[in-house]
Amino acid sequence: MNDRFVKPGNQEHGWNDPPQFSYGLQKDPGGPKRNLLNKRVHAPQLTGSGSETLSTPVAGITPPRGINPPPPPLDSITPAPTCPRIPSEGSAELETEPRIEDVQESLYWALNACRHTVKKQICDDVERRLKLFEDMWKSGKLSPLVKRRMHGLSQAVKSRSWDAADEVHRGLMVDHVAEVSQWMVGVKRLIAEARSLDPQPLNNCTEDAQLTN
Repeated sequence: MNDRFVKPGNQEHGWNDPPQFSYGLQKDPGGPKRNLLNKRVHAPQLTGSGSETLSTPVAGITPPRGINPPPPPLDSITPAPTCPRIPSEGSAELETEPRIEDVQESLYWALNACRHTVKKQICDDVERRLKLFEDMWKSGKLSPLVKRRMHGLSQAVKSRSWDAADEVHRGLMVDHVAEVSQWMVGVKRLIAEARSLDPQPLNNCTEDAQLTN
């Protein structure tokens, strides 16, 4: 039956013959060898005592552009020198406590001017309030702010700036009523009476005070 399907001189195999492989060609294909492009290449690593990484800058070598060197440690940063604080003139004035004598001098000057035309009972009551104010000042019952504001009130009275003096009086009554309520009534009456006086009695009191000094 084999002669029926495979004739002499026929090099082809039968339909059910197993294929034949050329093992020699697979082992040694011949020709130049090709380089494989899918082979993974590891990045070079610097080793040894003399190697430096990119994150650590080497002295004298500028790091590549686009790579910033790491910041220096906090303990190596020298803080900027601070300028000494210079107190302003306004704060120096606030820290200076006025004298009671300077405050009472202007108030008693206005009181003496009122005695020429104002009733004696009113003037005596104002004088009693002024003495109570002086006692509280000397006994330490008045705060430094009240003392300074009363000094400003006395200067306003001395310069005959009655609106300014009345403004200071209202501020003291609002902000420090517990300290000034016992004697501020007399100061308020003094400002009102001195405001209503003619300029001549005030001028006479100024001249008398200058002669006395």
